[in-house]
Amino acid sequence: MLESALPTPCYLIDQAKLKSNLTLLESLRARSGCKILFAQKAFSSYAFYSMIARYLDGAASCSLYEAEIAHHFFHGENHVFETAYLPEEIDQLVKLCDHITFNSPTQLARYAGQVHSNGISIGLRVNPEYLSQQTDDFDPCAPYSRLGTTLAQFPKDQIRRIDGLHVHALYEQNADALEYLVYAIVEKFGSILPRMQWLNLGGGHHITREGYRLDKLESCVEKLQRNFGLQVYFEPGEAIVWEAGYFITTVVDIIDNGMKIAILDSSAACHAPDITEVQYRPPLIGADKPNVLKHTYRLGGRSCLPEDVFGDYSFDEELQIGDRLVFKDMAINTLTKAKMYTGIPMPSVAVREMDGNCKILRTFSFADYKNRF
Repeated sequence: MLESALPTPCYLIDQAKLKSNLTLLESLRARSGCKILFAQKAFSSYAFYSMIARYLDGAASCSLYEAEIAHHFFHGENHVFETAYLPEEIDQLVKLCDHITFNSPTQLARYAGQVHSNGISIGLRVNPEYLSQQTDDFDPCAPYSRLGTTLAQFPKDQIRRIDGLHVHALYEQNADALEYLVYAIVEKFGSILPRMQWLNLGGGHHITREGYRLDKLESCVEKLQRNFGLQVYFEPGEAIVWEAGYFITTVVDIIDNGMKIAILDSSAACHAPDITEVQYRPPLIGADKPNVLKHTYRLGGRSCLPEDVFGDYSFDEELQIGDRLVFKDMAINTLTKAKMYTGIPMPSVAVREMDGNCKILRTFSFADYKNRF
């Protein structure tokens, strides 16, 4: 099937680009000795899990359901971290995972005995109080964060139960931010690290993006291995599907309310929530920033939400009803966050295979909406 024949709206995953990202990560693992886990929260289409599993060491989960999916499709390590576990979840997770990380000393104390008796490696998420984001709302290490244990709260009386530390502090950042993060970890927890077996540096590393300083990342890994004897883990999400996803949508109406507004057959709020939640601006093929090219439009979604806007873009030619628009880099946090608010249908999901042909993997219907609950 040609790409032009796909229904819209549609998520399209490029298998060749996905393989390119995975090959780079596999090479990094071989050179540095680090282990790389797939952070499912970024991209939850399990149709691609068997492919991803061939290149990585395992998967990272944030819930029981994610851990179950990983157990089915990955044959490597299965790590899980939740902000707070429920007793009935622990009963299931000890059957599925080989690493379970706790968020607080109280959860550690409550469940460590049960987890340890099942031969599972125990981790504690720590907060090195290193601020890397521009706003506290999106920084897991901000003051009063519910994520991770600070040095002041570290349970030294329980240290014998802990096999490794988990840190997540970055978001779409280069290796210079990683260097600062590692410095902060060593400054805060340097006396504890020699007693650990592993250190998970979480996600947010833009490893597969052009210009990323792989040499700096490898230097960080080498120093942690040499100085503390640690097995270093990364669990990227976006780096795995970086530029491997497209979102195809069609112009269904054009209105004018002081500026030209093109209404699409999709919804930013429902189908690409990062646009409205964290002000992500996806690249759009054939378009530029507003007022750069001759014709500027606001691209609006078709839900009733006032904030349902993809953004303002300019074009060489006027848009027409029926025009197809293709947004780039739309794999991360789309399939995982998509919703059917007010009955807006879900986009189809398709793959561009290695030979260039496209195939529809999934379509959705009224039954999917009706049976949600």
